[in-house]
Amino acid sequence: MGMTSARAWLAARGLEDRIREFDVSSATVELAAQALGVEPGCIAKTLSFYDGESALLVLAAGDAKIDNHKFKAEFGFKAKMLSPDDALRLTGHPVGGICPFGLANPLRIYLDASLRRHATVYPACGTSSSAVALTCAELEQASEAMGWVDVTKDPV
Repeated sequence: MGMTSARAWLAARGLEDRIREFDVSSATVELAAQALGVEPGCIAKTLSFYDGESALLVLAAGDAKIDNHKFKAEFGFKAKMLSPDDALRLTGHPVGGICPFGLANPLRIYLDASLRRHATVYPACGTSSSAVALTCAELEQASEAMGWVDVTKDPV
């Protein structure tokens, strides 16, 4: 899956030309920000959580951290991140490249309000050396997100 499925997903929505691939790793927020030459908050990190037998994805600004109380109030369960093996199995993308595009399984996807601070955000694109430049409106449409949530702490 990885880049192939993410690229096909984005191409079907006319966004393939926004994909960037790097000769360096973009597997962490810091590395992705360096590769793109942007501040860490512009990176749209995809956080993957257990949701019973499946997963739930939350895309948040790279400088935001999950607020456990807000998360539990929103979703009704404690935030527990997927293991790398489960993340790959459920999303079809490896850790460092997890994104909401071209998933291996249908998953609930939400966008965190922390992203709205930025005109352009950069989620990964199925690999640990890729990203795609999107506005928040484009990200909402391309990810087929179920909606916006506020489950992070304000960055310091």
